[in-house]
Amino acid sequence: MSYFKNLFKSENKEEVKSHVQWIPLTSIQQLDTIKKESKNETVLIFKHSTRCGISRMVIKQFEKKFDESMNSVKVYYLDLLSYRDVSDEVGYTFQVMHQSPQLLIIKNEIAVAHTSHYDITQVDISKFI
Repeated sequence: MSYFKNLFKSENKEEVKSHVQWIPLTSIQQLDTIKKESKNETVLIFKHSTRCGISRMVIKQFEKKFDESMNSVKVYYLDLLSYRDVSDEVGYTFQVMHQSPQLLIIKNEIAVAHTSHYDITQVDISKFI
C-alpha cells in the first residue's frame, strides 16, 4: 500500500500517523460486503478524486480527525477516477447523488448520512459509531 503512504504524506515530508485503516473499494461486488458489514457496525465510504485539490485537502483533514478510538471503524476508499462504475453504483445502491469528495456513513444497509467537500471535516463520526 505504498500508494496510500505517498498520498497521505505531509508537505514537509514527515509522515502523518493515520488511524484510518483504508480498505480499497475497487469492485461493485464489495458493495454487498459493505451492506452486510453495516448490519453489525458502521461503515464509511470515502469517495476521492485524485485530481482535485479540494479532495486532497479534505482527505488529509479527515485523517487527522481519526483518533485511536476509531481504529476499528471500516473505511472504504474509492478512487472515483479509476473506478467510475463503482462510484456510480455507490450512488444508486445508497441513493445519494454523486459528489467529490464525498463521505457516506452506512448503517443497516442504508446511508444514514452523507456529505461532501469541506463539510466532511465537520461530521462527528463518533455519533454514528
